[in-house]
Amino acid sequence: MNVKVNDTVLVITGKYKGKQGKVLAANPKADTVIVEGVNIVHKHEKARKANETSKIVTEESPINVSNVEVVCDKCGKATRVGHSLLDGKKIRICKKCGASLDKAFVKKQKAKAAEETEAPKKRTRKRSQKAEAAEVPAEAEENKE
Repeated sequence: MNVKVNDTVLVITGKYKGKQGKVLAANPKADTVIVEGVNIVHKHEKARKANETSKIVTEESPINVSNVEVVCDKCGKATRVGHSLLDGKKIRICKKCGASLDKAFVKKQKAKAAEETEAPKKRTRKRSQKAEAAEVPAEAEENKE
């Protein structure tokens, strides 16, 4: 199953065709997903205690994973999911634009790239900085003479 929790998906068949929503839960054994705002059902809840009231509750019901497609964050299109090996990890990629669909992996890659671009600062003690600053004016006076 190529759909994970927190993915944005597009419903491609059925009553809710064309709706987009976030995946709230995924059940790989049953091949179903629960999508936010899709496949709404009404359940009647009976009052169990004297101070409660009976009510009708609306909630999302599972739909088959074959009825949804993952929406790529980068290109914004519904796409089939491809797989690729990157740094020894199998990641999900968009078949249309090639961008990674795994948000956690993308975050790690960005952090790693930012870390490489920043040059590490050389650590010096405050005492040695003060000593260097004091030596510079003395040398400057010698150069003037």
